[in-house]
Amino acid sequence: MIRTSFFLAAGALIGLSGAVSADGSSGADAEHGAAADRALVILTSESLQTQGMAMILANAMQQQGTELSLLLCDAAGDLAARSYASSAPINTPPENPAGQVTPEGILQMLVNQGAQVDVCAIYLPNSDYAQSDLREGIGVAAPGRIAEMMRDLSIPVFSF
Repeated sequence: MIRTSFFLAAGALIGLSGAVSADGSSGADAEHGAAADRALVILTSESLQTQGMAMILANAMQQQGTELSLLLCDAAGDLAARSYASSAPINTPPENPAGQVTPEGILQMLVNQGAQVDVCAIYLPNSDYAQSDLREGIGVAAPGRIAEMMRDLSIPVFSF
């Protein structure tokens, strides 16, 4: 049920129809209640499509009112660098008027709309980047804060 709801949300983001009630809530909202208010998305994959889908789903959650935190680790941390550009845009279905998107483009939109986005604490010391190379609004995660979120049973954690 949860996976189906997220795929419907992703479809709605990219121009397909999704089931939403008159008050703007979905079945997933009612099913999860307050737990849907916050979410932690951990992205480590270097796969362009996995990064793109993670960003699309994160955007759908944010659009549905979820207070979103994203943690970018390993190869996915590169998305946080101002100088980073995906090797190619992701083609969306023909029904989508947007046509093509990039994971870093959606990531910047999430930041602009209030998502808390951080790279893993060990990302910068193990990359060619410095904190000054990160996109505006992206920080370095404090392990204690992330651990608190992971331990909080009311905050779902999604990893890609």
